[in-house]
Amino acid sequence: MEIGAHVSTSGGLSKSIDRANEIGAEAIQIFASSPRSWNIKHPSIDEIILFKKKKEQSDINTCFIHGSYLVNICGDPNQLDKSMESLKTTMQIAAQIGSNGVIFHCGSHKGKGFDSILRQAANCITEVLNDSPSHINLCLENSAGMGSHVGSSFKELGALVKAVEHPNLKICLDTEHCYAAGYDISNEYGMKTTMDMFEEHIGLHKLVVLHANDSKVTLGAGIDRHENIGEGHIGISGFNAIMSSNSIKSLPLLLEVPGFHGNGPDKKNIDILKTIRNANKL
Repeated sequence: MEIGAHVSTSGGLSKSIDRANEIGAEAIQIFASSPRSWNIKHPSIDEIILFKKKKEQSDINTCFIHGSYLVNICGDPNQLDKSMESLKTTMQIAAQIGSNGVIFHCGSHKGKGFDSILRQAANCITEVLNDSPSHINLCLENSAGMGSHVGSSFKELGALVKAVEHPNLKICLDTEHCYAAGYDISNEYGMKTTMDMFEEHIGLHKLVVLHANDSKVTLGAGIDRHENIGEGHIGISGFNAIMSSNSIKSLPLLLEVPGFHGNGPDKKNIDILKTIRNANKL
């Protein structure tokens, strides 16, 4: 189990490795560009070379790219091209830098209902995968249940996976989103029950990475609010249950927490998860 974090690429792609090393991260997640822009700039050859060199010299094996927050494959059919092009470009960059894959949010059906957008969303995902490098995974991230956002339930994610039927379509499970959507992963029984439901609706073979975030909100609140590990409603005992689960033990965990000083994922959060991991090895 690799313990990692989302890190900034400000100042150059390779800077993300420096920042990861500073906090003791063993895996990273980055943005390919501003997450609130359609404009995605490919990194230069020199940047890519330096990034790969620093990564090889570090303890970091796993790297994921998070897609733009603007992507919405469930909304207006006339606005899908930008979302698909954004994902395709990000998948190409993932291949260039040696990333494991791209994580993205499906978006919102804007009140139309999931069933009405299922085929549209599946077609978008299929096109992106068919036009992307064959060794790069595209990962659906579960949502917290806010508004009309798609993917808060395993049933919806499973329906998308089954509709697409592509080996490179995988799942990223966000612990805060999971808890906020009503899946009680804060104890061993709840975690086992949740993973059993995941297996039933999706299949555990599709789960490749976790976003490790505590929750500012209570169970089932349906709100996306991340908290530092141990300071939220999932708590240390919850992460002990999560990290001791046989379904999770081989997966990378990526922090997206506010940080104890408000600067994002930090060494303290990393060390807390490493302590839990080490305790589970005993």
